[in-house]
Amino acid sequence: MSVRIATFNMENVFRRPTAFRLAETAKREEVLSDFAKLVTLLDLPVYQEVDKKEIARIIEKHRAYAIDPQNPPPIYVNQSRPGKGSGLFRTSGSGKDTKVEVTADGRTGWAGWAELGQDDLDLNVVRNTGRVVSEVDADILLTVEVEDRLTLERFNTQVLAGALGRRPYPYNLLIDGNDPRGIDIGILSRHPITSVRTHLFDTDPEHPDERLFSRDCPEFEIQLDGSPLVVLGNHLKSKFNDDPELRLAQARRVAEIYRAASERTPHVLVAGDLNDDPASAATQELRETGLRDVMSHPSYHGEPGTHGDCHSEHDKIDYVLLSPSLWPEVQHVGLETRGLFAPGIKSFDTVTSKTDAASDHAALYVDLDL
Repeated sequence: MSVRIATFNMENVFRRPTAFRLAETAKREEVLSDFAKLVTLLDLPVYQEVDKKEIARIIEKHRAYAIDPQNPPPIYVNQSRPGKGSGLFRTSGSGKDTKVEVTADGRTGWAGWAELGQDDLDLNVVRNTGRVVSEVDADILLTVEVEDRLTLERFNTQVLAGALGRRPYPYNLLIDGNDPRGIDIGILSRHPITSVRTHLFDTDPEHPDERLFSRDCPEFEIQLDGSPLVVLGNHLKSKFNDDPELRLAQARRVAEIYRAASERTPHVLVAGDLNDDPASAATQELRETGLRDVMSHPSYHGEPGTHGDCHSEHDKIDYVLLSPSLWPEVQHVGLETRGLFAPGIKSFDTVTSKTDAASDHAALYVDLDL
């Protein structure tokens, strides 16, 4: 039986953080940097005056107080009870003259959180994402950066089946992960998903009071005709505010999870966005287990990368890594790049700019004889 297995970073399906849609890299990184700083400050047990001033500055700069569906702010502070004596701040003035005064004295003084502002994607973007999934037509598709399980189901029924007329997947599963932006790891399958194990609560060996995985490392068990197949889904620490040591610690834990899964079934693979190139310490850690990258198989003849313009191995951050027992079963390996908009890439005729690209990741797939 031939089974096609794929991974695709979909960069959200229906709603995307406004910061990720900024065309200028510098502006995007400025928003993300301010967001990371704001989250760090908000988690302080006590706010000194200098902290309050910086919190207020970031909130004012990014309109993080504004509820505006037509022009959502890039950062938003969600206060559960603003104006009830338990909020973080109060505002005065309006429009560009709005001023923010931080009234809470520390994290326990208010209830709420900061999040990246989001807006709805243009239907063309969603259809282009669906077109990539449709063209790949995987039997098992690991989906990275998906909002939640119901969003995955909505994409399955409304986009794949409804807008594109393709048969929907009978099974989909997603467990919300640790990322505060709500970007999670899910799976679409034509074969029954018989179990899932989460590693949400694994802790960092260097910081036992902190969660290890930026998202999760779910173990999806798929029932095939023979031995069950276990797919370890990944989205390791990004290179924004880079922390290679954390990414390496995550990879080491993935290697441990892989070894344990291999004791239950010989058919195990690691897939997803590892956020690092093939020469990195994190990916080397996984290779030392015996896992092999499908893009190194003789049947693969595509671009060396999977992200951006895909022209270099430095652009390779998406992987399907196979256990030794699966490697001899490889029939074909491919990379679907037509959802990208990048120099030298032949895009779908419906992808005319970065704003309507399906993703800035290609979809990687492998056909196995199982």
